[in-house]
Amino acid sequence: MSTEVADAAPEAAVELRYRKLPPFWRGILIAVASTAIFLALNQILNLGFFVGKVLLDTAYLYWLCALLAGCVFVVLPATKRARRDGVPWYDAALFFVNVAVFAYFALNAHRIISEGWEFAAPREAIWIACVGWLMILEATRRAGGTAVFVMVAVISLYPVYAGHMPGPISGLPQDFSTTAAYHFASSESVLGIPTRAFGELVIGFVMFGAVLQYTGAAHFFNNLAFALFGSVRGGPAKVAIFASGLMGSVSGSVVSNVLTTGVVTIPAMKRIGFSPAYAGGVEACASTGGVLMPPVMGATAFVMASFLGVPYVTVALAALVPSVLFYLALFVQIDGYAARHGLRGLPRAELPSVRRTFAEGWQYVIVFVLLVWMLLVLQQEAIAPFYATGLLLVINQFSRRHRLDWKKLGLLVEGICGALGELSALLAGVGLIIGALSVTGLAGTLANDLVYLAGNNIYVLLVMGAITSFIFGMGMTITACYIFLAIVLAPPLVAAGFDPVAVHLFMLYWGMVSFITPPVALAAFVAAGIAKARPMEVGLQSVRLGAAMYFVPFFFVLNPALILRGSPWEILVVVGTAVAGLVLIGSALEGYVVGIGTVARSAVGWAARLLLFAGGLVMAMPGGGELELSHVQLSLGGLALAAAGAAATWVSVRATAGSG
Repeated sequence: MSTEVADAAPEAAVELRYRKLPPFWRGILIAVASTAIFLALNQILNLGFFVGKVLLDTAYLYWLCALLAGCVFVVLPATKRARRDGVPWYDAALFFVNVAVFAYFALNAHRIISEGWEFAAPREAIWIACVGWLMILEATRRAGGTAVFVMVAVISLYPVYAGHMPGPISGLPQDFSTTAAYHFASSESVLGIPTRAFGELVIGFVMFGAVLQYTGAAHFFNNLAFALFGSVRGGPAKVAIFASGLMGSVSGSVVSNVLTTGVVTIPAMKRIGFSPAYAGGVEACASTGGVLMPPVMGATAFVMASFLGVPYVTVALAALVPSVLFYLALFVQIDGYAARHGLRGLPRAELPSVRRTFAEGWQYVIVFVLLVWMLLVLQQEAIAPFYATGLLLVINQFSRRHRLDWKKLGLLVEGICGALGELSALLAGVGLIIGALSVTGLAGTLANDLVYLAGNNIYVLLVMGAITSFIFGMGMTITACYIFLAIVLAPPLVAAGFDPVAVHLFMLYWGMVSFITPPVALAAFVAAGIAKARPMEVGLQSVRLGAAMYFVPFFFVLNPALILRGSPWEILVVVGTAVAGLVLIGSALEGYVVGIGTVARSAVGWAARLLLFAGGLVMAMPGGGELELSHVQLSLGGLALAAAGAAATWVSVRATAGSG
């Protein structure tokens, strides 16, 4: 089984958006990325390179933004039709202006604190802040799209017109000069939680993910998945689950996950008989779920840990069971589809061996062991990716296939710079939203207003939260979407009595739903291009295959035992019933019950599927918590419905066999 195309996927994906830069600008980006990483290492590892001078945390973050945020003007064209074979003069000017703006604030970091610039900035600082504001808005537009730009622009100006808004969304007004100064001089706006999380945690993991991509991790993950699952029933589809789960957890990007693993798994699925739309749906769901899978979960999980004020390991452990449940439901449906259509796996002779795969990629195993050990045991999430990256780069040089020469190393550093630049600009832009809500006091009052609008009904509030998360997820990146919702929606849900970790995971899940749900369904539409299927058909298949993503968040909010927050007995019961329930739901959606057979397409068959689905939903729903029904009551009700569904399935199978 050839997976050579997987190695080229990251570079191909980059070339679709990024400019082809001349040597001068490539050298600039390499220097910028190297300097930013050096600053991060010095600050996070406390190396003390700046002898005799203390680099304030705010100065460090200003310097990071000076180096990285403006890189989007170099790597991303202003429009889709703009030239991609060089950097026009106006983008070069924007890059250097951005450096100058943030360098000014970095050099004045001590004065900003001692003189209270956030409300009493000198006139030149206000003018420079206004220029920086425009820089960030344009950088946000290029990195996050028009929807993010409009939202950030409108809300960042909110303090100016806050006094003219109606009661529930009114706030303490500020003049334009004070607003501009607050955005750049305070620690609540551009340098707020998103940028702090970026500088203290995320930067290392973005670098680690890029190094994995350029040292052949996608090739290893795909080969390992094919070696383990390629020959079983519906093998390539199960390969997609495993490979996309591993790759997505590290990369944190749904689209790049589809492009990296999908170019291998989708053609393999089609080859053994999966329909193009179904193959695209499988890959879209598997890639989306990867971002929700520990141990890394992309950048958003680290921002979440910062918002919650808890160690990253707390977020990772809480996300473990829901992500496994999502993949379990997907696996059940894939297996049922393969069984119904008699789809076998690929011939063993065409697949790589497990032994050879590990022999070629043993370095990744060692690196991941180190990373997980430092994350979960030592709880050193800030420095873990740097040690893991260093180890990987050293070990990688012993690999003939993926050894980095100077050219590849330059491409790697350039790729890191592009990824860091986009994320830095986006997080600085979202920080403007936090600053606007903070300086006007709206962040505190909006929570009470939302609770009031929901009529103090926690279930209405949850549904409002899900719908809002979905809508924002359609137009924003997952990190930007999560940050906005963490500011606006998390407080009222927590105030209503829900577990804070469960609430933040709930918003993350429902923000991710838009990747597989039409009308946007970005992951599904990208997969449709690879599968050569109609995008809307792939989107509808993704909705069915990813059904667990719609249910599971409600379950763990209603009873946090599903995210391992409770007594051992409570956790065991809730997780066990959820597993059984999701197996039944997957069986109902796919129309195949293990041990009985394919559900007939008849009145009895549809009744059987409805009973199985209802039984699975009732059984998976956690008792206790916010619900008034006990585990025993829900389990017995679910068993009764499931038993009726199984009996109806058996009748439909016998009737079909008799008529055949």
